Amino acid sequence: MSEELIPIYIMGKRYMVPPSLTIQKAMEYSGYKLLRGCGCRGGFCGACATVYRLAGDYRLHIGLACATQVEPDMYLSQIPSFPPERKRYRLQEISPSAETLFSIYPEVLRCLQCGTCTKACPQEIDVRDYMAAAMRGDIAAVADKSFDCIMCGLCAARCPAEETQYNIAILCRRLYGRYIAPPAQHLAQRVREIEGGAFDEEIATLKAMPQEALAEKYNTRDIEAD
Repeated sequence: MSEELIPIYIMGKRYMVPPSLTIQKAMEYSGYKLLRGCGCRGGFCGACATVYRLAGDYRLHIGLACATQVEPDMYLSQIPSFPPERKRYRLQEISPSAETLFSIYPEVLRCLQCGTCTKACPQEIDVRDYMAAAMRGDIAAVADKSFDCIMCGLCAARCPAEETQYNIAILCRRLYGRYIAPPAQHLAQRVREIEGGAFDEEIATLKAMPQEALAEKYNTRDIEAD
């Protein structure tokens, strides 16, 4: 059994773990109880940002612990929380303009376009590209290009200009959603139908169902194709 295991180093201590595990599962296999740095376990929440090195490789690698498989002689350490610079603002009091973006996050213009942020992104987002759009004041482009950001903070952790790219991006997405994106007419129509009582009977039936039956109905529902 021991021959099937591989050595990894967690916070400097050596452990033998199965090679099929993710970093997160390997940590738990090694006896760690994850109270922080552990969220969705599916690569979506960004809570398990991890840095590691591999034997014979000078580079510092990054990844999400729940989505990165262990490798022999991996030296790893988690970054369960990265202190961001997050500015305060009220969406209803600001406008979707370059001036707004630059006044709230003037460090946007410090971007060196070095690409380190892009290399650090576990979602493979071209962070440098959306930061270039931010420097142009193109809020819609930033919102579109950063849409898959899970705000893990790894881009900011590696940035030589010490920016918080993900907070800049979410400001743009919020501005885009409130002021620029066209209203969803089908959603407005459905809201009117709900307010008009079109689904009252169906909702009452669902509310009266036992939890097991409700779960079965949910699990066997028709799912629209992409």
